[in-house]
Amino acid sequence: MTTTNTRAPLSTGSATLLVAEREISTQVRSKAFLISLVVLVAVVVGGIVAMSFFGGDDDQDAVPAAVVGLEPAAAEGLEEAGVEPTTSASMDEAEQLLRDEEVEAIIVSDADSPAGIRVIGLDSEPTEVTQLLAITPTVEVLEESDTDETMRFLVAAAFGAVFMFVGIGSGMMIVQNTIQEKQNRIVEILLAAISARALLGGKILGNSVLALGQAVVLGAAAVVGLLITGQQDMLDILTVPMLWFVLFFIPGFVLIASMFAAGASLVSRQEDSGTVVTPTMMLLMAPYFVVVFFGDNPTAMAIASYVPFSAPVAMPARMFFNEAQWFEPLLALGVLALATLLMTALAAKIYSRSLLQTGQRVSLKAALSSSD
Repeated sequence: MTTTNTRAPLSTGSATLLVAEREISTQVRSKAFLISLVVLVAVVVGGIVAMSFFGGDDDQDAVPAAVVGLEPAAAEGLEEAGVEPTTSASMDEAEQLLRDEEVEAIIVSDADSPAGIRVIGLDSEPTEVTQLLAITPTVEVLEESDTDETMRFLVAAAFGAVFMFVGIGSGMMIVQNTIQEKQNRIVEILLAAISARALLGGKILGNSVLALGQAVVLGAAAVVGLLITGQQDMLDILTVPMLWFVLFFIPGFVLIASMFAAGASLVSRQEDSGTVVTPTMMLLMAPYFVVVFFGDNPTAMAIASYVPFSAPVAMPARMFFNEAQWFEPLLALGVLALATLLMTALAAKIYSRSLLQTGQRVSLKAALSSSD
């Protein structure tokens, strides 16, 4: 008796997950992928450490001073002002500490002084201590300083660089794999088992997971860099914009990945890939140049935060500087998600209609007009 083993065809969902798993496992085992990720992590951490080192440290160490006859409440006020008080039992003891250069000055109670204290130096006026104890009035500025403009540029450029480099790296892997499968006729074997849409979905899903993983790793590297340089305040400010960047990154990369895959399906040789991926590359690099040239222009950044290709960069940057209303990121995310759905549907149509056409480059018009 002969038994025939029939195998049920894969569903679209199962096929998509299978292709995604293959994409992820292939790239994770690639030395080029791992080396590039390590290099990017080193650049992020090294850049933060270098900026902290060359930018100087705004936090000053507390200035030591000997204290004689002050009330405990007054001593606490000295600590808040940046003075490290050392209580001395007598003036002789305080003077010895000053002569031994263990303290910068002596602070004693003085009823005749308007401030209620007197500051004593060794051979010159203790200017550093008196400046710390001086009352500083409320200060405001009419124009933004160069430091604020530099911070605006660095934060926006960092978001733009991560989106651009991760997008280019993962997008070009989609292009190379798609063209290689088409050139080697492997795609014909794949399409005999699964649909073109499942193949496209798996490629986009797998590479999106990898791209998101890279973005998270780079974000973690930035957190480590800020922590080891003592920039906890900056980390607290960046936390919410970074979370929004991840939320915008997911549909933003899917949008770009679908365009890369659709473009790659039009050609059969790696040599011809330049003409079909250049438009996508330009759109991917656009957010970086937007923040470089228009990062200090609130109107331009507001417009860019609603444009699908630049929203993943512009909106988190605006949120960092509290320039966006609470509803704006939700609205921009909705616009980006809708654009991603439309582009993915269009890419699926191009991909399925041109994947099996080999030889000369398939024109976009021909791919859209032909049948599946």
